[in-house]
Amino acid sequence: MDGFKQVSLALATAGLLASGVAQAALHDRGGGLIYDDVLNITWLQDANYAKTSGYDADGRIKWIDAMNWVSALSYGGYDDWRLPMIRDTGSPGCNPGFSGTDCGWNVQTRDAITGRVYSELAYMFYVNLGNKGPYDAAGNGQGGYGIVDDPLNPNDESLFSDLRRGVYWSGQAVQPFSVSAWSFNMLDGYQSAYEEIFIRDNYAWPVRTGDVAAPIPEPETYAMMLAGLGLLGVMTRRRKQKLNA
Repeated sequence: MDGFKQVSLALATAGLLASGVAQAALHDRGGGLIYDDVLNITWLQDANYAKTSGYDADGRIKWIDAMNWVSALSYGGYDDWRLPMIRDTGSPGCNPGFSGTDCGWNVQTRDAITGRVYSELAYMFYVNLGNKGPYDAAGNGQGGYGIVDDPLNPNDESLFSDLRRGVYWSGQAVQPFSVSAWSFNMLDGYQSAYEEIFIRDNYAWPVRTGDVAAPIPEPETYAMMLAGLGLLGVMTRRRKQKLNA
């Protein structure tokens, strides 16, 4: 086999191993920041920071106040925080359903093929934390729904502090100039388009796009990368020696 092909195979194998080691997960970056490596977003570890920071007595605020608060927030050296995104799909407004819609339970979270994100809050609840709603995709009732912390799973609610079993605002109004905004209920996994922005008091969970730290390769992956690069250097020198002979 040609030397360069051998190097390519070695590096490709290292890459496959790296992808197997670094499974999709939430990562504690320290300093109160949790990174989602699939959606490429960073959450505040404190899911009720509006209360912790002293902005509000219980952390439940109106949508306008939540938007203003998060846009002015500076935390961890970053000032580009926002409210989570929920995308209106189908016909404008709420399209109720038990599965695959933008409103209800088991809603759209992320398209695995295109990577298109539909709801950062729903993705957190249903995918990252592995929770379920009171109804399955067929509309049948099911137990054990809501926020359920699995003590055997480190990639779970235990990563966060003060995650409330209540409604969280998104950063999107239902329609331009609407009096309602999209929201997600961490009590039972229900996504809604009915929360009135001037009346309802809900929680606000800041999030920002991007990672706050460069991921550190696993020791095994790092060693294989170095070995691959070393092999590449050896083969390059040998090829030069042959050409100069």
